[in-house]
Amino acid sequence: MRFLRTPFQIIRANLGAYLAMSALVYGLFFIGMGAAFAFPGLHAAHLASMDEKGTTGLVTSLLGSVWLFSLTIFAVNTLTVGVLTILLPSMIVPFAGIALFTYRAFNFGVALAPVNETVAKTLIPHSLTLVIEFQAYALVLLGAYLLGRSWLRPETAGARDRRQGYLRGLRQVGRVSLPALALFAVGAVYEAFEIIHLVPLLVAG
Repeated sequence: MRFLRTPFQIIRANLGAYLAMSALVYGLFFIGMGAAFAFPGLHAAHLASMDEKGTTGLVTSLLGSVWLFSLTIFAVNTLTVGVLTILLPSMIVPFAGIALFTYRAFNFGVALAPVNETVAKTLIPHSLTLVIEFQAYALVLLGAYLLGRSWLRPETAGARDRRQGYLRGLRQVGRVSLPALALFAVGAVYEAFEIIHLVPLLVAG
């Protein structure tokens, strides 16, 4: 059970940083929502961009299978966002992934801003998805923060030099990523289910 206890020990030991990462995710999300209300063209431009990139078409093609849709959502959240946007850049430049993620969090708010009745209805079941996935993102961001701190200030990780601090930071990333992966998995299954089964009922009603 140590592999379960250790991540939560790290979170408790760095509770302030974890809360700060959570505030960053939710704060930028709501700022994005506010921007979409203030500048209606932002929401429309985001939807148009999704159409041009083929994202809308991909989502539509996956609506026939909850499990395939879940797997795709999980892959996007873990690989595209978690690894490529947050962790990998932070392994090259300290805290870089945190800065890069701010743009995504803002865009989440722009995309999901309840600018009309239809979008507002989808947020009813989708709110739980946001809570689950945003907490997972906060954990990944915490990992990126701990890596950067251990790298630049090795003494905070009990390391003798930056090389050892970097390695210990990577170990912490791996440990806090375990609950993040669990949350991403749960969030992906629920998100696929609510988009395929719950949202159509609400929109039709």
